[in-house]
Amino acid sequence: MFPSQLSLHSVTKRFADRVVLDRVDVSIRAGEHVGIIGDNGAGKSTLLRLIAGELQPDAGELTVVAPGGMSVLAQSLDLPEHATVRDAIDTCLRELRALEHAIDDAAAALSAPTDAELEAALARYAALVDRYEARDGYAASARLDIALNSLGVAGIEHDRPWASLSGGERSRVAVAATTAGNAELLLLDEPTNDLDDDAWDWLLATLRAHRGTVVAVTHDRAFLEEFTDVILTVRDGTITRSGDGYRGYLVARAMARERHRLAHEAWKEEVARHGALVAANAGRLDAIPRKLDKAGMGAGAFRARGRDHGAMGRIRNAKERLARLAEQPVAPPPEPLVFAPRLSRKAALAGPDVARDASASAAADLATTPILALEHVRVAAATVDALRLGAGDRVLVTGPNGVGKTTLLRVIAGELTPTQGEVRVSGRVGYFRQHSTIAASPRSVRDAFARGIREDVDTAEERILRLGLFRPEELRVPVAALSFGQRRRLELALLVSGSHDLLLLDEPTNHLAPELVDELESALDSYDGAVVLVTHDRMLRRRFRGARLELGAAAA
Repeated sequence: MFPSQLSLHSVTKRFADRVVLDRVDVSIRAGEHVGIIGDNGAGKSTLLRLIAGELQPDAGELTVVAPGGMSVLAQSLDLPEHATVRDAIDTCLRELRALEHAIDDAAAALSAPTDAELEAALARYAALVDRYEARDGYAASARLDIALNSLGVAGIEHDRPWASLSGGERSRVAVAATTAGNAELLLLDEPTNDLDDDAWDWLLATLRAHRGTVVAVTHDRAFLEEFTDVILTVRDGTITRSGDGYRGYLVARAMARERHRLAHEAWKEEVARHGALVAANAGRLDAIPRKLDKAGMGAGAFRARGRDHGAMGRIRNAKERLARLAEQPVAPPPEPLVFAPRLSRKAALAGPDVARDASASAAADLATTPILALEHVRVAAATVDALRLGAGDRVLVTGPNGVGKTTLLRVIAGELTPTQGEVRVSGRVGYFRQHSTIAASPRSVRDAFARGIREDVDTAEERILRLGLFRPEELRVPVAALSFGQRRRLELALLVSGSHDLLLLDEPTNHLAPELVDELESALDSYDGAVVLVTHDRMLRRRFRGARLELGAAAA
């Protein structure tokens, strides 16, 4: 194994007035499998680009020792407009291609050297060949062919325009070429995007067999759990390192949340204790003079103090402590996400006394009538012969890309009309779309949320802060300035703040940090309404409990 090592010492990186990384310290040892997680826009890709040398820190020291080379997988390749597939592959293999050109130049220099130049020319040629052989460069073409075939893109002509490939095809070609380079250090930005299960399994096996260090930015919880042994969390300009893989990270996060809860409870108890002391003695404190006059001359002694003076110091100390506690509050821990139907099946069966916001007939209807019913519905290339969902029912919609999964959800939501068939929905629908539909407006997050839930801004601010999806300073940010991940969090906040009998979830984990996806999954587990889910999230699919509807043919 190569002795590679990465270290950042007091590294700062800013863009304009925004500090993305603030005096961070972190090290990565040779051979570690590192997952970088955090919200969109937190600085994960920035960290990867700093390690790759594509960006320079504004302060601090960054050291990368990788004599066996470095390969970088970006989310998208920066190529000229008329680039071909071959150009993309060469870009991913740029270190090997540079070595090959250097070897050719060194060989040409050996054709007619002077006696004085011969020894140096031979040494240069030998050193370059040694480096190339250490990368197993002569087998790179064979590795590339195997990778392209394993990822299902072997049939793509290398002279084909790069822009003519689909997004999924481009991702898979880039993954194949990057891994074929056999570099000691692999830097991967969302490597599992656009991979089907077979391709995902191949990538995992390839990376496990890799003799070197792997650093990957990813939202893929299954990848984190099965591959990584170190987690770096990027948040608020800081980087936190967790050992013991993703499971260890989850344990550490749970412990941190418990410490937060205990600290908040202790703060509340102290506020209550000092507040009660001050309230019970407020009148006595006002009546106590700050100084007592001395006894008159000849009296022989000072006048005796009353018992009130014994409590005076404690009461004033309590008021001062209350002031300090108010200046340094311990915020309550975020409330768990909860999806609430207007009327659960339990409430419906219990009758109108339980279902206070619904009539008796509505309660009876919910207990006997499906929330969703499809009959002989055709959308895009798929037909659903029959589907009925009641309260508590779930269905996972699967099928190849382009078959009509998103179209089916839009038909159920009433946004599109099916080609044929009948769709019946009873109750209120909540729709979490694959792509954000929040308009880029100058309105702040707080004002947009207040408008969405139809509450005054103070009530809305208190509610969204309780969810823990935004920090107080983020609530004043214009919606137009939000990252993809922040917009998804705003949409999620609006969804959990409403009451819906049917949830339509189209790739709900996109652009969300893994820890928030865990919370979303827990909220769905406890939800009493009906759910129609479309997702590529492997962990969510593995844990899914409910029916499965595969599109592509007549389905029931």
